[in-house]
Amino acid sequence: MGKEIERKFLVKGEFRNLAHKKTRITQGYLCSVPERTVRVRTKGDHGYITIKGIGNESGASRYEWEKEISVEEVHDLLKICEPGVIDKTRYQVKAGPHTFEVDEFYGENQGLIVAEVELSSEDENFEKPGWLGEEVTGITKYYNSMLMKHPFTKW
Repeated sequence: MGKEIERKFLVKGEFRNLAHKKTRITQGYLCSVPERTVRVRTKGDHGYITIKGIGNESGASRYEWEKEISVEEVHDLLKICEPGVIDKTRYQVKAGPHTFEVDEFYGENQGLIVAEVELSSEDENFEKPGWLGEEVTGITKYYNSMLMKHPFTKW
């Protein structure tokens, strides 16, 4: 918990064969205003509720709080979420000392693949694998809370 520092990129090449783990994720938003997003999600056979604050100027850093809840509780809360559930597979791909989380979206966001890397500081160096595309850190239309309202297939 605390501050989260992430950089976000589009994916332009093949990464699936490099992944050491993949998990199906379904999530909805109880609140999606930028100042405080409240998300519920199932991640494999686990459930979570997550609250995120607004990002800093660069969009790379923001407050995050998360708590594990039951999958049943997530399914109950999804019934009262805002319209537009996010459905994706998350792949974990190592690159040097870092692990990229690569999300491949389905449904109304089909065709979008985004990679995130978590860093200990905003200026930390990290290996950029060949499949990594354009950086989209801080571009709000790529946030899951925005993809729910304005899906990729409608851009």
